[in-house]
This record gives sequence, C-alpha cells and structure tokens, in this order.
Amino acid sequence: MDDHKDTNENPPREEDQQDDSSHQHGHGESDEAVVESDEQRVEQELLEEEAHPTAEGEAALHEQHEHAGDEGEGHGHGSHEGHGEGHGGMHEGHEQMFRRRFFVSTLLSIPVLLYSEMLQEWLGFSVPAFPGSEWINPVFAIIVFAYGGIPFLQMAVPELKDRSPGMMTLISMAITVAFVYSLASVVFPTQSAFFWELVTLIDIMLLGHWIEMRSVRRASSAVDELAKLMPDTAERITDDGDTEDVPVSELSEGDLVLIRPGASVPADGIVEEGDSDVEEAMITGESKPVSKEPGDEVIGGTINGDGSLRVRVGATGEETTLAGIMRLVEEAQQSKSKTQVLADRAAGWLFYVALAAAVVTAIAWTIAVSFNATVIERVVTVLVIACPHALGLAIPLVVAINTSLAARNGMLVRDRIAMEDARNLDAIIFDKTGTLTEGEHGVVDMATVNGVDEDDALALAAAVESDSEHMIARAIREAANERNLTSPDASGFEAIKGRGVCANVNGDEVYVGGPNLLTQLDSEVPDHLQRFADEAGQNAQTVVYLVRGGELIAAFAMADVIREESYAVVDALHDLDIEVAMLTGDSQDVADAVADELGIDTVFAEVLPGDKDKKVQELQDEGKLVGMVGDGVNDAPALTRADVGIAIGSGTDVAVQSADVILVQNNPMDVVRLVKLSKASYRKMQENIVWAAGYNVFAIPLAAGVLAPIGILLSPAVGALLMSLSTVIVAINAQLLRRVDLSLPDLPGRTPSTEAQPTD
Repeated sequence: MDDHKDTNENPPREEDQQDDSSHQHGHGESDEAVVESDEQRVEQELLEEEAHPTAEGEAALHEQHEHAGDEGEGHGHGSHEGHGEGHGGMHEGHEQMFRRRFFVSTLLSIPVLLYSEMLQEWLGFSVPAFPGSEWINPVFAIIVFAYGGIPFLQMAVPELKDRSPGMMTLISMAITVAFVYSLASVVFPTQSAFFWELVTLIDIMLLGHWIEMRSVRRASSAVDELAKLMPDTAERITDDGDTEDVPVSELSEGDLVLIRPGASVPADGIVEEGDSDVEEAMITGESKPVSKEPGDEVIGGTINGDGSLRVRVGATGEETTLAGIMRLVEEAQQSKSKTQVLADRAAGWLFYVALAAAVVTAIAWTIAVSFNATVIERVVTVLVIACPHALGLAIPLVVAINTSLAARNGMLVRDRIAMEDARNLDAIIFDKTGTLTEGEHGVVDMATVNGVDEDDALALAAAVESDSEHMIARAIREAANERNLTSPDASGFEAIKGRGVCANVNGDEVYVGGPNLLTQLDSEVPDHLQRFADEAGQNAQTVVYLVRGGELIAAFAMADVIREESYAVVDALHDLDIEVAMLTGDSQDVADAVADELGIDTVFAEVLPGDKDKKVQELQDEGKLVGMVGDGVNDAPALTRADVGIAIGSGTDVAVQSADVILVQNNPMDVVRLVKLSKASYRKMQENIVWAAGYNVFAIPLAAGVLAPIGILLSPAVGALLMSLSTVIVAINAQLLRRVDLSLPDLPGRTPSTEAQPTD
C-alpha cells in the first residue's frame, strides 16, 4: 500500500517523462537482455534445486517466510502468501524447463537423424548432399549437447561430490563419452560416430524428466491454506463502546473484539459477553458446534454461529492455536526423509559395472591386439551402451500411467514416493468425523411406548421440528424423509432455550427436547424408555424425547452416522493384513462405540490438535509404515507426518494440500484401491528396471567383445538398435499397467463396491 501511495502522491516530473521517452528504445533492448538473463538465472537455480531437492526446498521455504514476514507485518494471510509459489511454482518451473528443452532438442535432432549414414542405410532413404552438409551432424549435435545435455552434467556434480552416482552420473558419462568420441571421429576418422545416438539419448532423457516433473508437481502449500482461515480484519471495541475495523495484525492481548454471527474468530481469547455455538471442527475435530458462554475459550480461525460474542483477546500472531498447527505442518514437512528412487539405485550400480567393464575391455583388447583405434572404439561402445534409453523412461512412464489410472478411480496422486510406499503400509489411521462417519448427526435408533407406532412418532417429531434449523431438527426431518413419511401440519412453533421446541399438532401440545425438557414438564419416564436412554448414553449417543399432551411417548437416539463404506473398508484392509486405527478429538465413549461397531484395532480419542501428529509418530516409532486418512485442518500435521497422507476430497483445502493422495470421490474404500494400485505399480517399475538393466547385462559383455573369439562382436550400430528395442519393450510393459484389476472383493454381508474404472 505504501508503494502505491508514494507513486500517486509523487507523480513523475515532465522532464523525467521526456527523459524516459527519449530512452525508451534503448531500455526496451536492455529489458529484453535482462529478461533473457533472468530466464537463464532461473533455469540455473532450478537445476541446482533439482540436484539438491531437500536442501534447496528448505532454503526456499525459509526465504519465502522471511520475505513474506517483511511485507506482511505479521498478518496471518500475508505472511504466508509466497509459500505456495515457493513449492508449487518450483515443480512447475522444473516441468516447463524440461518441456522446453525437450522440444527444442528434438527439433534440432531431426537434421542429425536425416543425415546419419547409418540410419539412411537401415531405413533405405537418402537426403540431398550439398557443400558443407558433412558438418550438419557435428554442428547440430554440439548444439543439442550444449542445450539439452549440459543440464544433466550440472545435476551429476552433486552426485559425484556425495560419492553416490545415480541416474545423472550415468547419463552424463554416456553423453560425454559419445560427444567427445564423435567429435574426435571428425578429426581422426574412425569406423563410426555416435552423433545420432547422442542426440536421441539426450532427447529421451529430457522426455523422461519432463514426464517425471509433471507427475510430481504440487499445486500449493498447506501452510498457505492454513493462513487463509484467519480473517483479514477484526471489529475492536473501543473504550467508549464503539467498534472500529482494524487489521488482525494490530490486535493485542487484552483487546476486546466483537464477533458477529457467521464471522470468523480473529484470535484466541475468552468470551466476556454473549452466547453462541461455534463451529470448531476444522481445529478440534469435534463433530458438532460447541456452545460458548462467558468464561469459555474460543480459538482463532473457528466460525461463530447465530449468536453475537464479545471476546477478550488472549493470544495473537505466533501464539495462537492455528499458528501452532501451522508450525507443526512445516516441521512435519521438513522431517520427511529423502527417499532414493529405484531407478537411481539401478543407475548407480550400472555406473560402476560400466566403468569396470570398460577397464577390463581396455586391458583385454590391448593385450590381444595392442593399443589402437579398435581398443578405443570398444571402450567407447561399452560406456555408451551402459546408459540405455529405457532406464530413463522405466519409472516416469509407470508414474504417468499410475497417476492417470488413479485419477480415473477417484484418487489424485500428488507424491509419487508416497504412492510407492502405500504398498508396504502396516497401519492406516482414519480420522473419525467426516471420514469414517458422515460428520452430521442422524437418528440411529428409537423407542416408543406401547400403542405408538415408530413411523407415527417420527412423523410427529418432524412436524414439531419443521421450523427449526438446529442440527437435531435437521436429523429428525431427514430420518422422516428417508422413510417417506408425511408429517402433519404444525402451528405455534416456539423454541425453549436450552430445552427444546414446542408446537401445536392436531390440537395437541407436542414437545421435542432433551432431558432438561422432561424436568421442566415434570414428565415420568417409562422403564423401557429409561433403559433405552441408559444404553444410548453408554454408546455416547444423544437422546431426544417426544412428549404429547404431557405424556412421554417416544425417545430418539442421535449420533454421528457411520458411513456405509466404512464397514467394508475396515474389513478389506484387515484382509490385506493392515492394522486399522482411528484418531478423533471426540470423547473416549464416542470413539469406542464407533470402533466397536466397525471392528477397528486401535483407538486414539480425546486427542488435541497439537497431539494428532504425535499419535502417528507413536506408531512409526514402533517400526510401522503409517498411512493417515483425514479431512480437517486439525488433521493437516498428521497427514504430513504420516508416511502416506490421504485426504478425503470433500475436506478442507489445507487437508488436501497436506496430503500425498486425495480421494476426490470422497469414498474411503478408495484407500483399498490405493494399496492395490501401489502394489501393481511398483511391480511394474521393477519389471521395467529388469528389462532396462537386463539389456545392459546382455549388451555390455557383447560390446566388450567377450564372444569375439568365435566371431560375435557387437557393433555400435547393433548396440544402438538394441537400445531402441529395450525402450520399446519398457514402454509397452508400462502400458500393461492399465489392465490392473482394481475391483474390490465382495465382503460378507456388505454390498459389492463399484467397479474400478480403467484409463482411456
């Protein structure tokens, strides 16, 4: 704002405008140079981050927070504005960089392929020659190497410094040897050059990296979504009783703020005046609004209900509960260890195998025929063949198909490492509210006195509750609608604060309410209804009574309704030998009742927001690979801490942004599909690695000349052909992943699940 103000108050002088105009052309050229320089700098930074993903990611995170802190002045939203760009933009930058380099390099490779004598001979075509056409291959190959190949050399440097050669080292070795040998063949003519093999190898590796970056790119930051929960302004009450709108960042401990109905609570504090129900599910996990009255605590970021509250601020900024959750999310993100990709491990072994084979080849051929051009050609052939195109595509192709197949079956994969880890999960923790349950109260049981039909009692209760918007009223009306009941007309609706509601139905005064209503009406409870209420209480269910004409005629048990799919998902995970746990902020009685109903193995109840990720850590400390399924803001640290975080798609944005996999169809049964797809995908990755590395096991000895004594010697041309064949096989094998059966087994007593959807 200050920058805009300065600009408006101090317009440029006329002579400054003239000076700017006179230099406009020169500045335009300078700007173009600056833009080009900036693009190169950004690409260099991306390459460095690719080489050091963990360290650079943390540095970017730290830089974003420092920068935002300078501009945001502590404001909850502004202080995290740049974070999403730091992570989501980073992966998008990688994707765009490799995409651009792939297309440019492929275009520049076309002349090399057309003027390759070997390809002309194989494919039976020719292109016109002209003076200087013999320089097409070396010139364009040099350009492709400099533009598309140099990035791999830059990314190989950290691997060599860490003494852990991987894919980048293997690629760099192959393209460097091919490049140097091919240039030498121009000056010192040999039997063959590797120009076309060089450019196609670079193109394939760029394609593999592009596919890889596209499949792992993340949308934005979980911390950014958390910050959005806080309102921008608050209504502070002045000493004379008036209100003033102030930025949340200007609130101080001890300030008195007015929170209107439906508004967000701007900071943690204590209610001084007013009564209201506050929606705290996004913070505490409680499945119903929490009643607030003077003396009760409220949490910043929660949503006020229908009442008006005056709250004395007790904590602001970094001291609030929401800020603490944000710190937990960041810590959990940074605590994840770096997992080495399967292809990198294979590439590391191939690197050492290739070097050993090259040394043995050089020694053996020097002894056999003395040192000459043939020896050099054998060694170069071994080193170039050591890096098959297939290895660069073995994993990215499977990841891309895996991502597509998952999306068609209700799963959005945001982290490929987590998808791979899902196959080995030992335990899966489910949040209760909104995941295993509907997150809304419903009628789960009812009882009536003799002579009163259940349907009649439910229809009568629905009539009395027809004008109420309370969650219990909605549950009763929904239960009546599910039974297709027609409610009689009601009149004279009246809400009895803290007790229930009353209306006139068919000339009778009918009441619906809790135990406090019975005390007011002095109604006697029949023995069988008392037993019903006691049993409901043991199951942590709320009991609502129906009184007609002063006589208690029915009782309804209310509870957070268990989702039908939850029964099946627990049974299916048990069939896969996976432990099922439940995590909730609700009471122990409520949690135990749900766990007993579903057959859940482990229960974590009455868990505070700051302790949810600790429960995940407890299972991890037992040596278990843990998955977490949730939907609320309070689940975000646990989702991030878990080895595999799975968010219900209907949940809050922050839960989705914190997770590795999102169930976009909101079906917990997709957790089972996730495990099955993970197993199938990893198996396909292993098969592709075998095909790619198996080519080396076969080709490297032949290139070295093991069978030369019997007249079998692998030429560079045949080696290149085998390299291409290996790539085709890997691509076809990856496509077979689309045939994986993700349908779920029929479970006894349960409705069969919907059939899995194949990819296009």
